[in-house]
Amino acid sequence: MALADIAPRLRTGGLAVAREPAVAVLAYLAARAAGAIALAGWALAGGRPLLSPFTQVGDARWYLAIARHGYAADVAAYPNPKEPMAFFPLYPWLVRTADLVLPFDTAACALLLSWSAALLTALGLFRLGTLLHGPRTGVLLAVLWGVLPHAVVESMAYTESLFTACAVWSLYAVLRGQWVAAAALAVAAGLTRPTGIAVVAAVCVAALAALLHRRRPYAPLLAALFIAPLGWAGYVLWSGRAFGGGLTGYFAIQGSWGSHYDFGAGSLHLVADQLAAGRPEIALALVTAGAALVALIVVGVRQRQPLPLLVFSTVLVAIVLGGDGYFHSRPRFLLPAFGLLLPLAVLLSRLRTRTAAAVLAAAAVLSALCGVYLVAHTGTAVL
Repeated sequence: MALADIAPRLRTGGLAVAREPAVAVLAYLAARAAGAIALAGWALAGGRPLLSPFTQVGDARWYLAIARHGYAADVAAYPNPKEPMAFFPLYPWLVRTADLVLPFDTAACALLLSWSAALLTALGLFRLGTLLHGPRTGVLLAVLWGVLPHAVVESMAYTESLFTACAVWSLYAVLRGQWVAAAALAVAAGLTRPTGIAVVAAVCVAALAALLHRRRPYAPLLAALFIAPLGWAGYVLWSGRAFGGGLTGYFAIQGSWGSHYDFGAGSLHLVADQLAAGRPEIALALVTAGAALVALIVVGVRQRQPLPLLVFSTVLVAIVLGGDGYFHSRPRFLLPAFGLLLPLAVLLSRLRTRTAAAVLAAAAVLSALCGVYLVAHTGTAVL
């Protein structure tokens, strides 16, 4: 689907684009409330503080430490003073700002930010799905994002909610021809996660395509090309210099965490290791998961998804599958790939309402159970 195909919908389908946003947000909220209640119940049953599973596990501890102390090299909370630089700054910056102006502690501010961003994401997914396939698909797309197996982090002090909000609204702005807004949101995405480069690529490719088709005015398109990379490139260059590694220093920071990009060699070695260890079922599951991701991109092409959405999904999947290290965290890294959910949302939209609701309710229960399992086993780096 080209941008030109969407323009008539924006002119004549304004009511459809604006329809039923509350349904999408409330349905998403219900799905995530089930997961949050299950996680809080697990914490209380184990005698843990109510909010501890949301703020004191995995990367959440790093983000809260950065919000409190910055990237200062002399902070005792950091085992390695350079390690915090692997975490992009926008989320802890916003948490710190909220902590200064709101009467809550840092952890509560982090959760408020994550939950608010998650609701903004749900609204953005509804708008995007409605624009492309109608309000029914928009509602289903929002809820699907909330019932994924790793959706628990959408309710935790993690960056996935903020990043996905920036990504979906940036791409929605592209589809509406709002190039400067799209670029500004790409800057925000680039300051939130390393995979922000996928949003940058989507905006820049779409702007280049529009320029090649000689669409006017040219100034917003050129501005988007210049502005969109500034967040990601700016932090990568700053952190690399601060680390002492120059232009490529950020990648050395990632290497200190045991993470680097090897174009999928590590993934292939993992599959081979599982086969050698006599675990063919795990190897098959890994290959099947990778093939499913590629298949969803192909389906997106066949459905004529807009170019920026396809670019975003493809680059994000390529980064996740092509990287080495933290293999158990890759499903979480893929949470922002909402374009891969669009074919599933379209499929569900063809079912009867009761059937679709039953499918999503079952998925919400499974997601809640999976969330408890993931948090309970964070020692194995599943998050």
